[in-house]
Amino acid sequence: MSQPVDNKVTILVLQHPQEQDRVLGTAGLLAGALSNAKVVVGLSWRNLAHAAGAPAEPRNWGVLYLGSTQTKAPANGQAPLVAVDSKGAVLPDQEAARAGLRGLIALDGNWAQAKALWWRNAWLTKLRRFVVVPDGPSLYGDLRREARPDAVSTLEAVALSLQVLEGDVAVREKLLAPFRALLAKARLEGVRDSKRDRRVRR
Repeated sequence: MSQPVDNKVTILVLQHPQEQDRVLGTAGLLAGALSNAKVVVGLSWRNLAHAAGAPAEPRNWGVLYLGSTQTKAPANGQAPLVAVDSKGAVLPDQEAARAGLRGLIALDGNWAQAKALWWRNAWLTKLRRFVVVPDGPSLYGDLRREARPDAVSTLEAVALSLQVLEGDVAVREKLLAPFRALLAKARLEGVRDSKRDRRVRR
């Protein structure tokens, strides 16, 4: 197994309970591929510090927002991570919007589950909002259906985000490597995304 990526921006994944048993879920892969990442499972937390399990200042944290910008794919020179205001409008000074960011939250689950996490945790609205603008479709392909054609996995979204925040294009590919391996194995074995069978076999 390759060495974890030594990321400076902390990644906190809030995972919906119904997502933790997905065969092709990516939160576990992501946590294993990063040296500074944590996955917490639940529906609601009192505040950022409660979710992070440590003191944390909301002003220094961002969240991958569920909305989208008018841009469907990154134009030349445009970063795939876009800072937006509370109404989803692109902020004019992107560098300033990213300055001093110490942590980033990703909501893990299908579209409906991620929306549930957003609405059940009002403190998320106090964080800086970022939208990921993918440069192509998800690597899932036909292995997992998504509600939106531009939806990507949690791992892919974080990989794109860290590529921008860490200023290192190689970070993205390092994170995608274990995901590609998982999907290749699934296709070889004819596995589609589904719930794991948690029943005890005797």
